[in-house]
Amino acid sequence: MSNIIKKTSLILIGVIAGMMLSLNFSAIAKKDNFEAIHPLPIEELRTFAQVFGRIKSDYVETVEDKKLITEAINGMLVGLDPHSSYLDKDEYKELQIGTQGEFGGLGIQVTMEDGVVKVISPIEDTPAFRAGIKTGDLIVKLDDTVVKGMSLNEAIKLMRGKPKTSIKITIVREGESEPLVFNLVRDIIKIQSVKSKMIEPGYAYIRITQFQEQTGENLATAIKTLFAENSGSMKGLILDLRNDPGGLLNGAVAVSAAFLPENSLVVYTEGRSADAKMKLHANPEYYLRGPDEDYLKGLPAEVKTVPMITLVNGGSASASEIVAGALQDHKRSIVMGSQTFGKGSVQTILPLGNNTAIKLTTARYYTPNGQSIQAQGITPDILDETGNNDEQRLREADLNRHLSNGKKTEKKSALESNKAEPKPASEKKEKKNKDKKNKAPIEFGSEDDLLLKQAMNYFKGIVIPPGKTSNTKTES
Repeated sequence: MSNIIKKTSLILIGVIAGMMLSLNFSAIAKKDNFEAIHPLPIEELRTFAQVFGRIKSDYVETVEDKKLITEAINGMLVGLDPHSSYLDKDEYKELQIGTQGEFGGLGIQVTMEDGVVKVISPIEDTPAFRAGIKTGDLIVKLDDTVVKGMSLNEAIKLMRGKPKTSIKITIVREGESEPLVFNLVRDIIKIQSVKSKMIEPGYAYIRITQFQEQTGENLATAIKTLFAENSGSMKGLILDLRNDPGGLLNGAVAVSAAFLPENSLVVYTEGRSADAKMKLHANPEYYLRGPDEDYLKGLPAEVKTVPMITLVNGGSASASEIVAGALQDHKRSIVMGSQTFGKGSVQTILPLGNNTAIKLTTARYYTPNGQSIQAQGITPDILDETGNNDEQRLREADLNRHLSNGKKTEKKSALESNKAEPKPASEKKEKKNKDKKNKAPIEFGSEDDLLLKQAMNYFKGIVIPPGKTSNTKTES
């Protein structure tokens, strides 16, 4: 048996080494400056081959080579950070469909932590949102299948499915003594990227729910419509990025470019490879895909100067943080709300052939003034927790294996701070009762939206109650 394993190990080391060498040569051939090939970790590859051989010969059931290698690839990527992953044919296709804003499922942004699926945020106007699923909920069962031991991609596959089909989700929620069971019906998750309205004459409201392929064009249409509807001059514009989980980078650049002077720096990235070092400006070449006509051309000139407030919270992540950071650094907009999520890393989709790909973290985002967004987020100019139930919200810094900030010591997340300073039992009980009474989520932009009212008060010079806001900007 040992001879068989040794032979298998040698063969596998040869195969793996050959594959890695050919990949290295292929990558090097594409670069202008030919880099030296790093020596292969022979001892580690030998161990890998030995484990592979043991599984093939001794595991209780026969396992296909394809499954073992796929799981090994998964393990390599999942072990890096919460956002890198392997995409099989179905997952790669779903990713491409998702950027277009329409897919079948429940409408939940999730991550994997300690073997269970944790809810980052429910998406507005979806089955999960309407049912009352909340940030921080732990999904422990899908129908009768226990989640523990699944990969994140496997759990997502179970949650997605044909519209009008049902699924039972069992959730563990902090403060609840027993698991909660939700019976949800899958639907077409068609996300309306841009919503807009006139709050009152002279004051416009634009909400971006997610950055998709058509976000820039939809924003341009909304701006033109709002300025055409308004009689007289525009006195204020509110850009709402709360609970916006991000999306496509070019969409973030387009949104920023709509409000910033031409050629203003929007964001820059830093990574190890030359391709990962980018500077993106408010210019059509950085947000248009292909030779299309510039949809931001012809916007009312007033949109570059109208007073602005950008609303954010702990659910504002990635592309929405890029926009908030760019508008803040260029002093184009006041940012109001609570500390954002802190997802400041770049994921590049690298096709592998056979319609599979890997999603690999390749760089960090930085605001125009050089602030790293990663595991920090954007600190509002006016810190206002009104209407934001962010106390128990999950943030990037709470995720296992999250990428470090890269420039400075990270701040404590809200969850870590609460762990360090537990609240009295009476206060916990009071909060629990309050949560039970207010299960229906508040619709952003509605009459019940308290932070929106605070923004309007600020525009009109009405004094905001003390203890709720701070007009002093704190550096993130």
